[in-house]
This record gives sequence, C-alpha cells and structure tokens, in this order.
Amino acid sequence: MDNNIWPRRALLPVLTLVGFVLLWQACCALFKVDPWILPAPSSIARNMWEDAPRLSGQLWFTLRLALKGLGLGIAFGVAAALLFHLIPGVRAALSPLIIITQNIPLIALGPLLIVWFGFGILPKLILLVLVCFFPVAWSMLAGLGQAEPHLREYLSMIGATRWEVLRRLELPASLPSFFTGLKMTATYSVTAVIVAEWLGASDGIGHYLVLKSKGYDTAGVFSAIICIVALALAFYGLAALLEKLAIRWRPARRGAAQGGRGA
Repeated sequence: MDNNIWPRRALLPVLTLVGFVLLWQACCALFKVDPWILPAPSSIARNMWEDAPRLSGQLWFTLRLALKGLGLGIAFGVAAALLFHLIPGVRAALSPLIIITQNIPLIALGPLLIVWFGFGILPKLILLVLVCFFPVAWSMLAGLGQAEPHLREYLSMIGATRWEVLRRLELPASLPSFFTGLKMTATYSVTAVIVAEWLGASDGIGHYLVLKSKGYDTAGVFSAIICIVALALAFYGLAALLEKLAIRWRPARRGAAQGGRGA
C-alpha cells in the first residue's frame, strides 16, 4: 500500500496545475490579452523552446554559482553551530551581529558588496554565504541541544569525553534539525543568486531576466521565472533526498521498538 501513497499525493497537485495552465490559456485566447501584458502558456513554451540553448547556458552559470555559495554557506553554518554550541560565550558575543546581518535586505546589501569587492564572483559568494549559513547554523544549533538528557548523563557516567559526547550523541541528534535548515537554505540560495546576478552580472538567469524585462519580453521573463522555480525545487528535492538517506534508520528503529513491545 505504501507504494501507492506518493502517486495519490502527487495526483491532486498535478491536476490542479494542469487545470490552472488550461484556464490561463483559455483566458488569454478568449479575452485576447496582449502578449506583452500576459503571454499565453503556449507562447511561453514556444519561447523556451526557441531560446533553449541560451536559457540552458544561463541556467548552468546560475547553477554553478548557487552550488558554490550553498557549499560555502553549509560549511560556515555547520562550523558556526559547533562553535556556538561548544563555546556559549562566542554565541552570546556574535549572535546580535549575525541577526543584524540577516535583517539587512539583499537589495541593499548587494550594492555595498559590489562597491567594496567589485563586480567579480567574490561579492556574489559573500552574499550567498550570508544568506545560506544562517538557517543551517541556527537549525543545527537547536538540534545539538536536543540530545536526550539521560543519554548525556549515561555517557558522562562512563567517562566519555566532550568530543565523544558530541560525536556519538549530539551530532546524530542534530541531523533532523540540520536537514530542516538545509532545505530552507537550498531554496534561499537560488533566490540569493538571482538577486546577485540582478545587481551585477554578465551571465546567469538573473541577468537574462533583467534583459528580458527591460525589453518588455514578458514571455522571456516568464521563461526565466520557470527556470528559477525549477532550480529551487530541484535543490529542495535534493536536500530532501539527502535527508531521507541520512536518517533512514529512524523509521526502522521505531518499527524495531514496536516489534519488541509486541513480542
């Protein structure tokens, strides 16, 4: 029965999306909406087909930049979570500053980074790291503090060192929280890349979006938006898959525990 759950869950959203696209197409044809105001889905699909080589090249540039920023953001996030967990004084000292940086709008922070570091890849990576590391750091930090107290007391009783407690208990306990932050970061990274490319780039979907909007090519704008959404969904799906692979032991443990009680 479990094999049929996912198809059933996916059926309603797919039907809703198909119905929305058909209604959109019908409204554009019935009311003769100007394509520069709202192009029909068929026009957007035709634009994507005709401009596929350019779109794929711009998407590839954005993908590489997003992966670099996401990787650095995750690395800094994990390092910050471990540092704040192991040295609470550092957390108390730096938390206000980090929270302030997260409340600065990207559209305001981006130009400052360009002024300081130029139009190269460095300001874009800095912007991505600032966006990506926060959800990972705070989610993982919360998970590190959720280890079961009686297991912590047991490890202390048998003489486990601080490193052993972290490695054997706290890190495994933080995995669910870490992946929650990772899924948030995966989608944020795409948005941050688009903003960075919008502010200053010669390639990428964000740059493509700027050019199409300035030329009033609405079908091209929708094509870019579809690529952005697809990339964000792919990143989220990859994070969800990694979560399933990394903590797949959890359902098994529940089943084993239930089997033990039943026996």
